[in-house]
Amino acid sequence: MARLHKLFFAIFAPLLLLQGKRVRARTPRLPEAEGARAGFTAGAAPAGEKGLPLLRVLVLGDSAAAGVGCARQEQAVLGQWVAALSEHAEVEWQLVAKSSLTCAQVLKLLRESDLTAKRFDQVLVSVGVNDVTRRTAPKKWQADLAAMTAYLTHQLQAKHILYTALPPMHKFPALPQPLRWLVGEQAKQLNNLLKLHCRQQSNTYYLAFEVPYESKFIAADGYHPSAHAAALWAQTAAKVGFEETN
Repeated sequence: MARLHKLFFAIFAPLLLLQGKRVRARTPRLPEAEGARAGFTAGAAPAGEKGLPLLRVLVLGDSAAAGVGCARQEQAVLGQWVAALSEHAEVEWQLVAKSSLTCAQVLKLLRESDLTAKRFDQVLVSVGVNDVTRRTAPKKWQADLAAMTAYLTHQLQAKHILYTALPPMHKFPALPQPLRWLVGEQAKQLNNLLKLHCRQQSNTYYLAFEVPYESKFIAADGYHPSAHAAALWAQTAAKVGFEETN
């Protein structure tokens, strides 16, 4: 399959490069969601219930993690995940994310960030789309994932790392054919390697969720998740995280 991708790119390189430039020129550049990137949310304990556990959580990654496609962090995956977790726990939370970063660049950003906690119980990661668009080699992708997991596990003592599946880029309405097919195939390849990585690690989970391809689930750029999609993402992460800690 890798050889097929290379042959396809070699044959259609001029068209693909032209389409890529046109997509970048025509696609609206949406800002990252506004709002706090660290804080504490009290748990919504039922009447008479005391002693809710404390969860320290981190959202880490690219533009989707940073909330591009949503107006505020409360609407993005960070805010909606924290809201869901707070039904069962007190939540100390932080966001470390920036648009256009590859997996390796996200790890560099994390290493350079001032963190509010020395360890985290759960980490929700969003990486991969920029590795597709920048054509990160499969072996480098695997090495970058291994470095990310090792740092989160050993330096931040992360108990549970939830790696978000790459989106189905072969369905992105903002991408024309044949560019859409090519990036879609690359995304599938990196996704398969992400699944393999998560199976090989005791504290990682491959987080996949279905997003209906309806306009309300896609941001105005035709590329990023809207607040509705972020809600599905957050609910799935909260469900998995709760199951893993109980």
